[in-house]
Amino acid sequence: MSNDDFDMKIVNDFFKYDYHDRGMVKWQGFYLSDHTAALNKQADAFNQKLQYKPQQSLEVITAILATAYSKQCEVTIQLNQLDRNHRNLPDITTLIHGYNANEIVIDVNKFVRIDDIRNVRYGSE
Repeated sequence: MSNDDFDMKIVNDFFKYDYHDRGMVKWQGFYLSDHTAALNKQADAFNQKLQYKPQQSLEVITAILATAYSKQCEVTIQLNQLDRNHRNLPDITTLIHGYNANEIVIDVNKFVRIDDIRNVRYGSE
């Protein structure tokens, strides 16, 4: 059969009447059980790591922050904020670089409102 004998109508009829695409089913064989198990384990570890810690009082939070600032100790902060999937954000481990009445400075120009802090503790995990 030469290129001159090629009939596009035959190809179109094949895809229209004979060929049935199985959609995503054809890709399921590529997900090996080890791969899905590893993904599930990773998701579980991520969700477990981001569990809510108890809400501390404002007095406890400010006392820990003041001590950490004066001694230049690292602290780990959990905020009262959620991501798009309604999970709490990862903890922030940082030094306190400064403060004012309502906020602390954790990076050069990054401020965190004290009212947004759920839990703070010395050191890192």
